[in-house]
Amino acid sequence: MVGRSDAGRTAVSSGAVAGAVGAAAAVAAAWHIGPAATWLPPVRRILSPALDGRGHPAHVALTFDDGPDPASTPHFLHVLDEYRVRATFFVIGSSLERHPALGRALVAGGHEVAVHGWQHERPWFPTPLRDVREVTRTVGAVRQICGTVPQWYRPPYGILTGGRLAAARRAGLRPVLWSAWGRDWTAHADARSVRASVLADLAGGGTVLLHDADGWSAPGAWRAALGALPGLLAECRRLGLTAGPLAEHGIGRVDTGPHPERARRHQ
Repeated sequence: MVGRSDAGRTAVSSGAVAGAVGAAAAVAAAWHIGPAATWLPPVRRILSPALDGRGHPAHVALTFDDGPDPASTPHFLHVLDEYRVRATFFVIGSSLERHPALGRALVAGGHEVAVHGWQHERPWFPTPLRDVREVTRTVGAVRQICGTVPQWYRPPYGILTGGRLAAARRAGLRPVLWSAWGRDWTAHADARSVRASVLADLAGGGTVLLHDADGWSAPGAWRAALGALPGLLAECRRLGLTAGPLAEHGIGRVDTGPHPERARRHQ
């Protein structure tokens, strides 16, 4: 009887440990992947307008991901300079380190430099320590090379995990995704399709996502975004919207008056 009782207690104890381990694993998985639900536009539109990039209704935030790249980024800078429009560039830290002159050119053109990540990887598994290390490293590269302090973070592929969110907060960055995008990373994208995709969701207060490099897109896909850019900027003007960087977008502030930048231009 004693042997059976001991065996029973051992079985119960083993079951309790297994249950506790399983519960802990479930909690860890939920912490890791839970925030990724914000990748879905309807979810973040309802739960977090700031993460959706919603700002001043007379303004459109123009943002670019995945650069800098000497083969493509200068072409975007040229078009933006022609239209006298500034934007926010979410840079890959390792690319910025390889091309520091481009980082300085972004700032010289009046553009805002933000953090996309050190590498461009999918977060299949929780790596919270690496997330902190790579976000911090990219912030340091922006500060050292560009001489500016980044304010924004957009995770690669727009997938915001628990680790990435914690890393951004630790670095003092505000996560932001987008409310309109060009789907400009595919092999079949062209200027017309990119323009149509953005305009389908473009509205005052929105944040537009384009890509100024093709390191993680179809080769040459950046040309589709570049070809669409003049038409998108012209359409913003036709609609009476001021296109500019996130720094001027007023995310998190309730304001329905004239946009400050537009008011300055008319003085």
